[in-house]
Amino acid sequence: MMQPRVSSSDNVKELAQARGSASQPRASPRLFLKIILPVLALAGGFSVFAMYFTRLQIGFPVAGTAFQPCVEDTGALEQWIRPPSDLMHSMSDEELLWRASWVPGVKRYPFKRVPKVAFMFLTRGPLPLSPLWERYFRGNEGRYSVYLHTHPSYKANFTLNSVFYRRQIPSKVSEWGQMSMCDAERRLLANALLDLSNERFILLSESCIPLSNFNITYQYLMKSKYSFIGVIDDPGPYGRGRYNPDMAPEVNLEQWRKGSQWFEVNRKLAVTIVKDTAYYQKFERFCRPHCYVDEHYFPTMLTIESPHLLANRSITWVDWSRGGAHPATFGRSDISEAFLKSIRDGQNCSYNDNHSPLCFLFARKFAPSSVEPLLELAPALLGFGLSGK
Repeated sequence: MMQPRVSSSDNVKELAQARGSASQPRASPRLFLKIILPVLALAGGFSVFAMYFTRLQIGFPVAGTAFQPCVEDTGALEQWIRPPSDLMHSMSDEELLWRASWVPGVKRYPFKRVPKVAFMFLTRGPLPLSPLWERYFRGNEGRYSVYLHTHPSYKANFTLNSVFYRRQIPSKVSEWGQMSMCDAERRLLANALLDLSNERFILLSESCIPLSNFNITYQYLMKSKYSFIGVIDDPGPYGRGRYNPDMAPEVNLEQWRKGSQWFEVNRKLAVTIVKDTAYYQKFERFCRPHCYVDEHYFPTMLTIESPHLLANRSITWVDWSRGGAHPATFGRSDISEAFLKSIRDGQNCSYNDNHSPLCFLFARKFAPSSVEPLLELAPALLGFGLSGK
């Protein structure tokens, strides 16, 4: 008689494992595909996006898409010739002067260049005569640029449609008769030089007015062979009497000149001014009150470096007839048709080596109270600013 077989502990274990395996369902191929395919699609899409974004970042074109690169193509000419969109840069004066002194070795421009006049206003703050200037510039867009050097604490509040809107440059405190005044003027020139289209550069104050319409000014400056900076050899105590022998050998007594602070220069001379270091050091050290550096630095340096490019006269009229350290100031009661005509007409000067009755394009000093009568006279007398325009 056969004995019943008794399972060993190992047999019991194997049997339990077999039963357990039989009770677990087998993985469905369809379920596997439902899980893995979306994962693969997501990974593939991410790879394509990463490749596309990388090509955009380095500026490569992407075929079959209308999207544009996120960064500018720094190799395009437009990147180099476009004027700064924001004048409030972070460059130091040293960096700015270095950048502005760049000069192309090829004189012919490889793009259509419309030369512009840079109007550089050196002011304490507000521009009380701005309504007159707004009318003067109107309709001449593309032929001028405007730059404002103010006290660094001044916050302008010009409206969006004003020619002065966001035209302030990074500024520092400047004091009359000090080197800081020449620093401000060089700062204005350097910022204006960053626009390759600026060809003529005129320095003005908040008390200056135009004496003719913009087109006359533009043609007068663009056709001139010379730059307009007053230069005289004054043998008296306020001329050569201010010379310091320590200025030699860079500047000798015979080369010492005096002139008006309010100048107009072409692009070549503007670069000469901003790139200078040798004359700057001498004037900074040895031209101190009673030597007023803003009256001597530029006239002397340019007489030494480029005398053949100077007209030796200013195009900004001032009245020194009343005496004193500062010229006369004119207010509301002084403004009349006869007064303005006496400034603009009946003059005699040299223009391109020929006699000319048109000698002054600007005048100063005019008080804020003068703006209303000037606006009234401008359309008929000065040729700009018709009522309602």
